[in-house]
Amino acid sequence: MRTSPELRRKLISVAAVSAVLLAAAPASVAVAQEAAPRPAAVPAAQTEAAPGIQAERLIVGYKSGATEAKSNKAAAADAESKAEKTGEDIDFQRRLGTGAALVELGTHPTRASVADVVAQYKADPQVAYVVPDRLNKPTAVTPNDTEYSKQWDLFESTAGMNVPGAWDTTTGSGVTVAVIDTGYVTHSDLAANIVGGYDFISDTAVSVDGDGRDSNPADPGDWYNDNECGQGIAASTSSWHGTHVAGTIAAATNNGKGVAGIAYGAKISPVRVLGKCGGYDSDIIDAITWASGGTVSGVPANTNVAKVINMSLGGGGACSSATQSAINGAVNRGTSVVVAAGNENQNVSNASPANCNNVIAVAATNRAGSRASYSNYGSLVDIAAPGGETRTSTANGILSTLNSGTKTPSSENYTYYQGTSMATPHVAGLAALMKSANSALTPAQIESAIKANARALPGTCSGGCGAGLADAAKTVQAVKGGTSTGTTFSSTTAVAIPDNGAAIESPISVTGRSGNAPSALQVGVDITHTYRGDLVIDLVAPDGSTYRLKSAASDSADNVNTTYTVNASSEVANGTWKLRVQDTAAQDTGTLNGWKLTF
Repeated sequence: MRTSPELRRKLISVAAVSAVLLAAAPASVAVAQEAAPRPAAVPAAQTEAAPGIQAERLIVGYKSGATEAKSNKAAAADAESKAEKTGEDIDFQRRLGTGAALVELGTHPTRASVADVVAQYKADPQVAYVVPDRLNKPTAVTPNDTEYSKQWDLFESTAGMNVPGAWDTTTGSGVTVAVIDTGYVTHSDLAANIVGGYDFISDTAVSVDGDGRDSNPADPGDWYNDNECGQGIAASTSSWHGTHVAGTIAAATNNGKGVAGIAYGAKISPVRVLGKCGGYDSDIIDAITWASGGTVSGVPANTNVAKVINMSLGGGGACSSATQSAINGAVNRGTSVVVAAGNENQNVSNASPANCNNVIAVAATNRAGSRASYSNYGSLVDIAAPGGETRTSTANGILSTLNSGTKTPSSENYTYYQGTSMATPHVAGLAALMKSANSALTPAQIESAIKANARALPGTCSGGCGAGLADAAKTVQAVKGGTSTGTTFSSTTAVAIPDNGAAIESPISVTGRSGNAPSALQVGVDITHTYRGDLVIDLVAPDGSTYRLKSAASDSADNVNTTYTVNASSEVANGTWKLRVQDTAAQDTGTLNGWKLTF
């Protein structure tokens, strides 16, 4: 058996071989501590408003003897009279079933103007009441899964990912997530969301299942003995790693048992690449290609193409050209690739594939919202998510689906793990929610929106944890419904991009907007170029602030035709915005054909 450690990908860890795994206890829930508190449901909207509330419509109830209580014409005349007295726009709209009148105020009324109108109605002896026509929202649903109260990573206000608020909009239906990992061991809390996958392990010494590649991604166990995976590496029991990751993404939810999945309406395609001692780059590359709908020789076409890939795996060194090519292919086919930053407490620049381009690299945070002590860090980290830290309490880890078998499969259970491998499926689940809410989103838009709508880490992160802590509810809200419903400003003036020369700028004048730009400003870019990796693209706000849309990279593909999402909420909307483009290397040229801003 070939066991040289330098040839194999190791599971990202907190142990000596860098696996994210902690030994699974045989109990049905390993070392369960005091449960995290169940979040309170959002209360239904009140029927009365506090003084000075912002409102655009009012409900006016007239006393039974008043003419306005029965006559629409009289109610409309009363609204006109109130408008003359206050100087505000007030229009009668319709009669409610209770007999009350609905009146609409002018566009964007101020709190003071609303208060004036309310005061006029209240002073009228024929008026019984006047209240704002308030906007109600769905109340947050608390899943009935028995272990949900222990999933602090989903709902706790301090460092949870605010997942329940996203479920009001989407649960991930219509999206398949490929979990490229150790495969899948049967679990009743996952079974309903598992679709066909593949076993890509070609080396039988690694696969342990007695054969090479086949259509069965079942996880037979990845245990090993002392020194079997390299001199000085201690023995390990089977991790059932892929099953734990899959449960975080899409465990069956509201089924009265176990845990809740972040995108529980999505499907999981288990793609097996990791076995005894890890897995080879060559198998992982084929898995990325196949999962995203590409063709792999000798492997049947994928009938469950994934729009999100989760890779909670990695090793040391630079991103290889071979791996980068596979990732680029997946992204070009429209699949987001989410990768664990690694657990070596070092700069992620030394961890592959997290240091590859076109991936969403995920660092891990603990229950207090600080970078977990093991998590990698650095400028290549894109986002942070809960990964847990169990030094003080096992219950501060991430609870998910597992198996109690120490070598081969036994009974199903739930266990706490910690690691960037646990943080990564949080972001993969969020990407699935986003794609379900807006199927037109590109991988670049998904990454940009996750970053733009992150919140500041509640704790600290020495070394850099990307844009902050991912926020599911805010991000889904920002992208739902597409980008075509807003107001668009565009430039169709073509501008040549000089080869390895000075930056060019194209302006767009934005007028007629009020306040600041949105937190999800859409920037559509159409560039023809023969080597887009040379290009650096920035959005320049009216005050001169710049927002990096694209950095130079080793990307030999042609053209940039995509939409970026920018958190421009600190910028005044009106003014001259510019797109700045620079070619940073020799031999290739291009043209900015046009660009647009959608508010």
